[in-house]
Amino acid sequence: MDFTGKNILITGASRGIGRACAREFAALGGRVAVHYASNHAAAEATLQSLAGTGHIRVQADITDAGVVQQMVSDVIAAFGRIDVLVNNAGIFEEHPLPNVDYAVWQSAWARILTTNLIGAANVTYNAAQHMIANGGGKIVSVSSRTAFRGKPEAPAYAASKAGLNAMSQSLAVALAPHGIGVYVVAPGVVETDMAAADKATPAWAAIQQQSPLGRVCRPEEVAHTVAFLASDGAEFLTGGIVDLFGAAYLRT
Repeated sequence: MDFTGKNILITGASRGIGRACAREFAALGGRVAVHYASNHAAAEATLQSLAGTGHIRVQADITDAGVVQQMVSDVIAAFGRIDVLVNNAGIFEEHPLPNVDYAVWQSAWARILTTNLIGAANVTYNAAQHMIANGGGKIVSVSSRTAFRGKPEAPAYAASKAGLNAMSQSLAVALAPHGIGVYVVAPGVVETDMAAADKATPAWAAIQQQSPLGRVCRPEEVAHTVAFLASDGAEFLTGGIVDLFGAAYLRT
């Protein structure tokens, strides 16, 4: 894979999967815009870790439609064009229905859907309009296996990821005539700081054993899959959802 001369915008790139994606694309020759919400130090650490030159850092509240539009415009102004968008920004919080009051329930749904789904939709809209005008591009969204299996203690999170899948498949059809490929990667548990709470419990050993590989997915493996989908030659995978699950739940 070679992204020399390509410009990549990655949302939520200050840590975890987003940081791994930024490093992967930079190592493959791409120029990366590292988006972050508020953690300037983490975003700067990501920026400083990237191979090559010309990368930038962009801050934006992804829940604010106007700010999102300006952020995409700023990246285009800095780079000249966007060739690849990676929708990675997202939040997770538990809100089990039997244990929370109505106000907490409503608040969780509003925050999670606004960030994980509507935010991604707005970034996608603005980047896609630019790609249409400039002859094409690739859009890859990071979803989750919870879109298929649910998440009893965090139903809004699962719903947001299922919505991201459906949006991506819809746009794969709508944008194909414009030379834009749209893809999804849906990993299960990934060994990032978001999994720290699980790692601190006895359940972690069982989680690792869900895969016959005896471990959970690494951020670098998600990043490699994202880069493959965004690479030249993967065009006919448009509309596809890669279930990155390490053969977990398959019968042996």
